[in-house]
Amino acid sequence: MKIEKNTVVSLRYELIDEATGELVEKVEEPVSYLHGGYDGIFPLVEEALHGKRVGDECSVTLQPDDAFGEYEHELVEVEARSAFPEDIEVGMQFEGAPEESDDEDFILYTVLEVGDDEVTVDGNHPLAGKTLTFNCKVTGVRPATAEELAHEHVHDEGSHLH
Repeated sequence: MKIEKNTVVSLRYELIDEATGELVEKVEEPVSYLHGGYDGIFPLVEEALHGKRVGDECSVTLQPDDAFGEYEHELVEVEARSAFPEDIEVGMQFEGAPEESDDEDFILYTVLEVGDDEVTVDGNHPLAGKTLTFNCKVTGVRPATAEELAHEHVHDEGSHLH
């Protein structure tokens, strides 16, 4: 079966940082997405996979705007240490609203630095600003179920989690 709109595609993939050659992520256990513009995968990767079959491979170079966006320096913020719990540590993550935004615009922040009086946090995705190579191999293609199409995402076998 060919990958086309309204098919569920399963694949293994790896992400490589073009600048350093570093393997950023490798997924051995297949992940699935609903093909056809449902925002389950990077649009350029979806375009490259269209028409492929099980066993086919593809490699797509993703510029920052095609992946996790440009690095936005204004998303690095320094906050009062008193605004955080006592056990805050570098690397911890939490959701919050950026300064000067609507309260509904929550993003994931990562703690970069913890000082005596201040905490530095970064609201950028860790891969923001990076050009990445997305290498993948198709491991499965099947028609989407009516339920998956109605909900516009893949449902794991035997479950209905949202």
